[in-house]
Amino acid sequence: MSPVISRLLPEDFDAVRRILAASGLEVDLAAEHGREVALPWVLRDGPNADVVAFSLAWRVADELSLLDMATAPEQRRKGHARALLAALVSYAASARMRLVLLEVRRSNRAAIALYEGAGFETTGVRRGYYSDTGEDALEMRVTLDPKSGEAVAP
Repeated sequence: MSPVISRLLPEDFDAVRRILAASGLEVDLAAEHGREVALPWVLRDGPNADVVAFSLAWRVADELSLLDMATAPEQRRKGHARALLAALVSYAASARMRLVLLEVRRSNRAAIALYEGAGFETTGVRRGYYSDTGEDALEMRVTLDPKSGEAVAP
């Protein structure tokens, strides 16, 4: 069955909180649900299926910043994060945005491979970015032509 991606609804909060907790993430879902710039999305494995993945991005000016993405542990390695990421980049392209940005832990090899496979390039390092461990973050981005929506070399 094809995945169904939709905006986060209050009835999704409990399922998303479980996914976030399993991934070591904390997000104020109620605040993000009401924030004008926020794009809190959920992915279901079908029209009436449970939520299996979540992403949160902010749309500010001509940039889309991916803040968080998580998949239920038992649902990982099934393409759910890839589908959410593709939907976000497609949204940014259709909205004629210029950049899709994110930060990722240097040690998160699986996420880095996912982002590189989607066309993201590493553009910098934020030293000691993660306060819980002091780990560095890689800054990654996709540059889009705002007229065509196509990815371009930075």
